[in-house]
Amino acid sequence: MTALLVVLLFVGFIVIDALVRLITRRMTEARERRKRALVLETSLRLESTDEARSLRRVEVPRPRASILAVDDEPIVLDSLRKILVLAGFNVDTVESGPEALGLVQRKDYDFVFTDLKMPGMDGVEVVKAVKHLRPDVDVAVITGYATIESAVTTMQHGAVDYVQKPFTEEELVDFARRLLIKRQARLEAQKRPTVIVVAPAMAETASAHEFCVPGGAFVSGQHAWARIEPGGQVRIGLDDFARKALAPFDRVSLPERGTKVRRGDPLFAVGRGSRTVRFPSPVSGQVSASNEALAGDPGRAGRSPYDRGWFCLVKPSDLASELPALRIGKPVISWYQDEIARLRAAAATGEIDWSKFESEFLAPPVAAGAGAAARPDTRTIS
Repeated sequence: MTALLVVLLFVGFIVIDALVRLITRRMTEARERRKRALVLETSLRLESTDEARSLRRVEVPRPRASILAVDDEPIVLDSLRKILVLAGFNVDTVESGPEALGLVQRKDYDFVFTDLKMPGMDGVEVVKAVKHLRPDVDVAVITGYATIESAVTTMQHGAVDYVQKPFTEEELVDFARRLLIKRQARLEAQKRPTVIVVAPAMAETASAHEFCVPGGAFVSGQHAWARIEPGGQVRIGLDDFARKALAPFDRVSLPERGTKVRRGDPLFAVGRGSRTVRFPSPVSGQVSASNEALAGDPGRAGRSPYDRGWFCLVKPSDLASELPALRIGKPVISWYQDEIARLRAAAATGEIDWSKFESEFLAPPVAAGAGAAARPDTRTIS
């Protein structure tokens, strides 16, 4: 009986705690909404400024984003302003395209919402002009049923999406939130990626947005790493850049023991389906061992590129003259930034083409004399 009472008290505590949290959250949301409503009422009493004849501006504390809305119907703008402000957005509204363009040039906005059917300058012209003046601003179109086809056409000129009127408060807020999520994701993807130097095993725990450089290991211009072992042999694998560009793998090709290679010769390969990419050797020498565990578990090369995912050991034949052609430490970080930018450009329309990846990122250095071989490969791809 005592045990049952304890259980009931515990369950009751959890239920009460959940209710308190729910009530607190709703009270906080209601308080924030009241503050926005107060700001909305105050701002609506402001006179138009000289920035634009019909400008009405409402700014809230900690806004989610800044929106400029343009429509020739004041009643539509009143609705947009009230709904979006209460949802936590800063909102400017004007009644003509030229006024909107003037503001876009003077003030930073995240979004421009434009009606399609307007006298003088219509929505299509607004979309074109805004994307020309401020390519960083996302433009959304407000359209009626009769102009949906035209709204779709505006997306060819840079509009990100459209919303059909009449709309409910929930529909407009959901639309704005979706646009904000897409914008934040795009801006995050465009940020200069994080490149960090890590211990071999730590690459397994790095996030998808972090690129890892192996501490204490050299990296070739063809994205193979080379770590000098205590006995003088060189352990080799693919780097994190190649792992993120190509993984997952469903097969690997390992060099046979005793195989002699020169720097730049194909050493190992990874594959998925019908596609295969070959990696040139970062050093010259003779293969002394291969990681046979990869044959039964090819994915290990992608999961643990600098530790359990190594490919082979090579006994080097000319390490002293070839090491200067490899990168280590900070030089790898700056080079990685450039390589990642190139990769994003190459994969802008979708998944990277493996044959293109091999030709543009893994092409071996051109054979040269001993002096040239000692210089890092700094080729660029146009």
